[in-house]
Amino acid sequence: MRSYARILSTFALSTLGALSIVLPTTSMLSTSVWAGQPEKPECVAPAKPGGGFDLTCRIALTTFDVTKTLTNPMRVTYLPGGVGAVAYNQFNSVRTSDGNAIVAFSTGSILNIAEGKWGEWTEKDARWVATAGTDYGAIVVRGDSPYKTFQDLMDAWKKNPSSIVVGAGGSVGGQDWMKVALLFRKAGLDPRKMRYVAFEGGGDAMANLLGGSIQVMPGDVGEMRSHLETGEMRVLAVLSPERLPAPFGSIPTAKEQGYDVEWGIVRGFYMGKHVSDEAYNTYVEAFRKIFATPEFRRIQEEQGLFPLEKSGDELTAYIHDQTAQMRALAKDAGLIQ
Repeated sequence: MRSYARILSTFALSTLGALSIVLPTTSMLSTSVWAGQPEKPECVAPAKPGGGFDLTCRIALTTFDVTKTLTNPMRVTYLPGGVGAVAYNQFNSVRTSDGNAIVAFSTGSILNIAEGKWGEWTEKDARWVATAGTDYGAIVVRGDSPYKTFQDLMDAWKKNPSSIVVGAGGSVGGQDWMKVALLFRKAGLDPRKMRYVAFEGGGDAMANLLGGSIQVMPGDVGEMRSHLETGEMRVLAVLSPERLPAPFGSIPTAKEQGYDVEWGIVRGFYMGKHVSDEAYNTYVEAFRKIFATPEFRRIQEEQGLFPLEKSGDELTAYIHDQTAQMRALAKDAGLIQ
């Protein structure tokens, strides 16, 4: 009403000639500013500040800010606990219809759902909004490894699955273990025969690979960028659908070497399952708009991610399919009943 009165006052004091002006009603003012826009945009990182979930939210916040796609500025909040479990529970209880908030997720989140680590909630208990990008799995050996090619490694595994020590960040059933488990399945091997050593993180695994304690490290392509030129480590295969851009373009995919296995470390966003269609579609369309901008591509690359642009129904179908595959693998490996 204050802005409305100001318009009237300005009009009354004007010394200009006769003007024809249509004064907006209260509902018209509201529609022109707020329709289809979240009033208090929020991205929830289900972890402490720093790390992948924070990075995911920052991609959304920064791109929405520089492109002015959202009317109101987005803020990032933190809800740590259970590697995303606390947030998923909250958005299935007290915030299930919150139309302002999106929550960051990763492939690790989907794996936790598939393995039942988030309790009663499944992949159907969220509305999947959009992706921020992806990284891809990589099969890494030391520079002087006897396994010169990916096929050399697979042949050795086929001969004796327990003869090669694999090590990575995370426990049995985690993302890195799953990368090799999928390769075992494609080769007709039992993943339970994998000789696997779990480390606190990728840095520890890398140090042990270089130190000779392990022979193979299933890691991520992005973390290998700074190590390719040193020759200390070699990537035998990337688990992407096609070859990646430079500096990874010379590295063949597992798929082109006869093992149709992909492992994308997808990062993206979901909302509570009871949000309105209007609130959900607002965010879906907002992400589709920024997907087409050079700013989004630049920010994505700066954060070490590769393009993966899925949203709305397409992303939902993708998440459901990925969860089903992971659940089947977890059952085959004896991780769940």
